[in-house]
Amino acid sequence: MSTISEIVKRHGRASQADLEWLNLLVADWQLVADLVFADLVLWVPTAEGDFVAVAHARPSSAATVFYRDITGELVRKQWAASVREAFSSGKIVSRGAAESYESTLTTFSAVPVKRRLSKGNDHVTEQPIAVITRHTNLAEAKAPSKLQLNYLRCGTDLLQMVADGSYPDFSNPTGPKRGAPRANDGLLRLDVNGVVTFASPNGLSAFNRLGASGELEGKSLIEATTPVLKSKLKTDQSLPVLLNGQAAWRADLDSRNMTLSVRAIPLKANGERIGAIVLCRDVTELRNQERELITKDATIREIHHRVKNNLQTVASLLRIQSRRTKSDETKAALAQAMRRVSAIAVVHDTLATGLSQEVNFDEVFDRILLMVSELASAHGQNVRTIIDGKFGMLQAEQSTPLAMSLNELVTNAIEHGLADRSGVVHISAERRQKKLEIAVSNNGAAIEPGSIGSGLGTQIVRTLIEGELRGTIHWSSPAEGGARVAITIPL
Repeated sequence: MSTISEIVKRHGRASQADLEWLNLLVADWQLVADLVFADLVLWVPTAEGDFVAVAHARPSSAATVFYRDITGELVRKQWAASVREAFSSGKIVSRGAAESYESTLTTFSAVPVKRRLSKGNDHVTEQPIAVITRHTNLAEAKAPSKLQLNYLRCGTDLLQMVADGSYPDFSNPTGPKRGAPRANDGLLRLDVNGVVTFASPNGLSAFNRLGASGELEGKSLIEATTPVLKSKLKTDQSLPVLLNGQAAWRADLDSRNMTLSVRAIPLKANGERIGAIVLCRDVTELRNQERELITKDATIREIHHRVKNNLQTVASLLRIQSRRTKSDETKAALAQAMRRVSAIAVVHDTLATGLSQEVNFDEVFDRILLMVSELASAHGQNVRTIIDGKFGMLQAEQSTPLAMSLNELVTNAIEHGLADRSGVVHISAERRQKKLEIAVSNNGAAIEPGSIGSGLGTQIVRTLIEGELRGTIHWSSPAEGGARVAITIPL
């Protein structure tokens, strides 16, 4: 589905500031759709003087009018006059009589959308930047309950704030979607003094489980929850402002029994605060899961750290053993083993420093090249390494075999390709959508026919690339001389 920006780019006309405001509105308008029990459609003007739908929200609390999304369509004739009137006048246009839409009886209204000019003041655009149409399905119409009447009142107030340019708020933190309070999770309405004038059944039950006793209607919400807050050793200093409904904010209330996510949305009329909506949701299980994940992440990082330490210990033991032996062949074999172990240790060291099980392989490869450069210095060679392109982020299970493979290939290019000469080792990496292409080349000796596959290093590379990474590897000798190894790995 196209985004607002993409649709406006094709059909509409809106500034970057308008687009940012519309995206801010759409990010939070599901709440409004649920409160007014209606579909909401956002229309922006086109260059041809028409209106195009750029977003659509269906209510989770009532039957939808539109069984198919109408985003991207031009405004229909039956709504066009009202949409244009709302856009030109800057006032809400309501149709009193019900009308039929695809055999469904509906009511319709058009709400202009104005934008706040800046965070520092309440000034808004003189003319609307878009229009919201509200479509209510009357197929299930019945006498509204107390809860429905209060929901409608809250939703209507929010739509009026949209027309006034005071909703959404720049500082209104919707927070992470995971665990965000929704209308049906629990809703309280406060007056200007922070006294509860309405509490939905779910909202009342949530605060009762938190520790607030008895009915909430007619009581100050901050006073009702004070006994709970006093029991906490550490209290969020913003909670009094949130629970009084004085500012747009979201926080968690913790008690012995549960964690309650609470969000306040101040309500305004003519620029003056008239009360607030307080949404709440029991997120005890979500917070427990998050704490478990954090603990597991810390455990995994500690494991990687210990594995890295153990591998470094093994490499140190190999180094000590290499110094004690008198056989040059044994020393070379131990040195190769030490480099292979160190290459694996580099990957585990990178994994131990972050929460993600992905590795920035460019950083890993830079550290591997440092180890290889020590090899060149030990042989008295002046080897220059050139890296083109980026490897990017790779999964941990890909990083270890690739690190070992590249360590073998670059080491082989120095020891055998350049032998005792100086030269250049060139490494290129090109990341495509579904594969990573890598080439390691040197300007030394060419590959002799039939020599590929006889060494231990070559066997290790083939096993890792073709076996573990399911990739392909190809050795060649370019016409200009030297040797080249091309690797392709699926992502």
